[in-house]
Amino acid sequence: MAKRAKLTTKIPACGVGSHELVKPTSDIFTVALFSARKNEPVLRDFLNAVMTDYRQPLILEATVQNPFNLKKFAVDRQLVLDVRVQDEQKRWYNLEVQTWPHSAFNERMLLHWAAMYGSQLEKGDKFTKLRPVRSIVLTAFPIFPDLRDLHTVFEIRSRENPEVLLTDHFQMHVLRLGDMLKRQLDGLSELHSGLQNWFNFFAFANTTPEDQMPQLVQNNPAVMTAYEELRRFSSNEEMRDLERRRRRFLEDQRIYEDAARDEGKAEGKAEGKAERDIEIAMTMKRKGFDAVIIAEMTGLSSVEIERLD
Repeated sequence: MAKRAKLTTKIPACGVGSHELVKPTSDIFTVALFSARKNEPVLRDFLNAVMTDYRQPLILEATVQNPFNLKKFAVDRQLVLDVRVQDEQKRWYNLEVQTWPHSAFNERMLLHWAAMYGSQLEKGDKFTKLRPVRSIVLTAFPIFPDLRDLHTVFEIRSRENPEVLLTDHFQMHVLRLGDMLKRQLDGLSELHSGLQNWFNFFAFANTTPEDQMPQLVQNNPAVMTAYEELRRFSSNEEMRDLERRRRRFLEDQRIYEDAARDEGKAEGKAEGKAERDIEIAMTMKRKGFDAVIIAEMTGLSSVEIERLD
């Protein structure tokens, strides 16, 4: 069993020029980083950091099944940017970053897992062909306020006997970054040291002076490679523009969704009030109230009141 390093991490001060770096939690950067063939050691290190923190066996190979294609990427579409990986045991991993909360997020995560799990079979295939799928979701917002761990793992277990696992094919890891991490820095000490380094990278790499990065990530070679990739990505004008437009699109989508939700609530309240007014008017009419009084009480017109049965 791997030991968990006990250390306390402080938020580093922003260095000169750090504003030039994009956020490591940018979904475009994350996908570009982990799907590049040259970065297989970086991807493998990250996956092993997550798995080791949950006392899972190390993987020896990490093969990306959906490499990021910049030429085919459309910024203005509601696309899911993820990295789909297989290890040497044919187990699947689905890695994605979510920076904005939205309705039915939990169901959406489950659907993505189910789609990946089900896609393993074609017509006529035996169920024994199915291999485990591990979803790894990095979020910049709290999903479950009652859960305090920065790394939460969901499985399917018996309610009466939690030690009984239905299947090891389902596993969902949620890594909580953003403000949640900054409010719970002490929680870093509960993570395995390898995952601590990755949390520090995703949370602070764009606000940390370059000369302090090695100390922040304990000179982890894979994480330092990721940091160099972040610097290269941020200095590429084409990628910066793509990331900027992608971020603006996601922000607009969130605004549209919030507006639609508020409009739906307003319409629901209006419809509810109209229904209540009709019920009140019908009751008053049955009890013999004058139409003028009913109109004053409900706001219904005399014609509407006349039509009520």
